[in-house]
Amino acid sequence: MNAPQTGQLQSGATFNPGMDEETFEQFAEQLERYVRERLIPAEPQVIENDAVPADIIQEMREMGLFGLTVPEEYGGAGLNMSQYARTVNIMAYAAPAYRSIFSINVGMFASALKNGATEDQRAEWFPKLAEGKIACFGLTEPGSGSDSAGLQTTARPSADGNGWVLNGTKRYITNAPHADVALIMARTEKENLPKNAHVSAFLVPMNAAGVSTGSPDKKMGQSGSHISDIMLDDVEVPGEALLGGETGKGFRFAMQSLDNGRISVGATAAGYARRALDSAIRYANERKAFGEPIANFQLIQQMLADSEIEIYAAEAMMRDVTSRADRGENILIKAAAFKVFSSEMCGRVVDRVVQVYGGAGYLAEYDAERFYRDARIYRIYEGTTQILQLQIAKHMLREWEALNG
Repeated sequence: MNAPQTGQLQSGATFNPGMDEETFEQFAEQLERYVRERLIPAEPQVIENDAVPADIIQEMREMGLFGLTVPEEYGGAGLNMSQYARTVNIMAYAAPAYRSIFSINVGMFASALKNGATEDQRAEWFPKLAEGKIACFGLTEPGSGSDSAGLQTTARPSADGNGWVLNGTKRYITNAPHADVALIMARTEKENLPKNAHVSAFLVPMNAAGVSTGSPDKKMGQSGSHISDIMLDDVEVPGEALLGGETGKGFRFAMQSLDNGRISVGATAAGYARRALDSAIRYANERKAFGEPIANFQLIQQMLADSEIEIYAAEAMMRDVTSRADRGENILIKAAAFKVFSSEMCGRVVDRVVQVYGGAGYLAEYDAERFYRDARIYRIYEGTTQILQLQIAKHMLREWEALNG
């Protein structure tokens, strides 16, 4: 892997070329084969046991998947956003659990370290991510998700003044049952402050005294991917655990990381929609009615064509928003728009796929039923469609006011 070279655009924004393109193309080709020849055949085992096999997780570590976006100087692959999104898109062709096990590492957690960590924090945690330690991201709570004003987890200075004591509960946290470290958002001020300056971020080892997790939640779909509560009961962490070494910046780091997470979800939804459509095309050519394959029926063809059109649009959005990110542009609106479109598109595609399968699409023995259940969460996590619509409109109006006084 060639080391990234940093250049400057005329605008002054930092350009991130990522991995050498030839090397990345070779990696992408190998990953596609791995997905089709290794991961897809193991899906029945993942579903039956509700877990990714340990040997596959180890293979993924050895392939460097847990450190894809970690800078090369810390042992990672140093992928840029375009390469990262394409990698996620390739992985998403297989069952969602495979991507889920490393997605927080290379997405929101690595992004938060890049955006807000001190050099000592990067030196400690980036190599651990690259070697395969599993991270989780603790923002959502029983009484708050997108509403930071409702956040109840607290962090108070420790008795000696050299650390922090955390108390609270986080909910729906991906990978919590087997994570090694959590990035926890906690209230460091009692009152709500402008720009969410009452929220700070903490790097918390999951084996720290006072940290516990609930039983994995039973879910509609996504077998093998686990979420649970994280309970923090007088958890003491050193002062070095405060991300960036400064209070009041945690929510900003979280929101910056969520841009990355939304691109990941959008890329995932597009990849899974492609898998579902390929399945429908195969079924339509194999299933016969009235003496001919149903693929010959025009209304079946319409559903297939509409799905291809929408997947292509999502893939085009992915290429655009990630290239903008690599150029250093502000992508808040476009990342949200991509996530909304791609996740909603995936929902429409898997619904059509069930329809193409007909009665068989409602049976658990066929993949269409699983695709339908698995895809539903994409419209919810990393910001629901409705929250992101509000966010997009809010920033559009702010931009209009800035231009028009």
